[in-house]
Amino acid sequence: MNSHPTTARGATLQRAALLLLLALTAAVPAMAGELRLSVAASLKDAVGELSANYTKKHPETTFRNNFAASGALAGQIHNGAPADIYISANKKWMAFLQTEKEVDPASVRILARNTLVFTGTASGMVTSMQDLATLHKIAIGSPKSVPAGQYAMEAITNAGMAGKLEGRLVMAKDVRECLMYAELGEVDGGFVYRTDALLAKKASIRFTVPRQLYPPVEYPMALTVAGAGNAEAVAFFAYLKSGEARRVLERYGFVTR
Repeated sequence: MNSHPTTARGATLQRAALLLLLALTAAVPAMAGELRLSVAASLKDAVGELSANYTKKHPETTFRNNFAASGALAGQIHNGAPADIYISANKKWMAFLQTEKEVDPASVRILARNTLVFTGTASGMVTSMQDLATLHKIAIGSPKSVPAGQYAMEAITNAGMAGKLEGRLVMAKDVRECLMYAELGEVDGGFVYRTDALLAKKASIRFTVPRQLYPPVEYPMALTVAGAGNAEAVAFFAYLKSGEARRVLERYGFVTR
């Protein structure tokens, strides 16, 4: 038995109204007082503390923190993921978002700097890049999306070790996963930032990678186009440049000057 035309038309209108409601809901911007941060994984602890400190003084502000590899975050923002502030672990991905006109170019500045080290739990003596040839498994962030991995790959290549380490590199999705592999002893060691190594419970720093082997590790930050129009984001962005924020970053081992 066929449905009455009027009933069918009513059902169609209801479905159309529901689809319109869902579309409007998806388009609603962040709630008042909500901040969406997309931040390099190596800054997780420091930015986590900074956002918590800020909330104590500004209880009306809530944070949605997204920590991952800088390249992955840039890709998310490029594909429409909501973000008010982006902090990268290198200039490459910030430059990408600037080219795509997805960050406010006037807001771009360096938040902090870092150093690359090699850390591990293995008992063998590893004190230089050349000693890596004695190891079997070495963790490194995937150079395609993880700045720490890109820096490490440049250091390996410039030290003339690329051929000797072929087949020994274990790729990690971000620098924290790289540290985890080293901590658990799943690899003989891994390339991480000094700030990450200082958080380790089992792994220890075996050597600092010579600075001339890789570019300076800098963390550029910027307001996204959406963030530039969010008063809460602008206020927190200013806080990140304050003396209080610098002291927190320095306590975690970052260089802010």
